[in-house]
Amino acid sequence: MPTTAISLRLSDRIVAQLEMLSLETDRTRTYLIRKAIDRYLEEWGDYQVALDRLHDKDDRVIDGKEQG
Repeated sequence: MPTTAISLRLSDRIVAQLEMLSLETDRTRTYLIRKAIDRYLEEWGDYQVALDRLHDKDDRVIDGKEQG
C-alpha cells in the first residue's frame, strides 16, 4: 500500500512517553503512531455507526432482557 509522509508537532511529554513505549515494545515510534491512528479511526467509525443508530427513529431498541 502506498504511503504518504506527514509531519506533526507533539509535546515533549508525549514524545517521551512514545519513546519509552518504543523501547519497551521494541517497536518504532512510527509503528506506534500508525497503530494508534488506525485504532482511533476504527473506534471513531464504530462511534459514528452507534450515533447513526441512536438517531434513527426506525431502529428498534432492544433491552437486556430481550437479548436472551
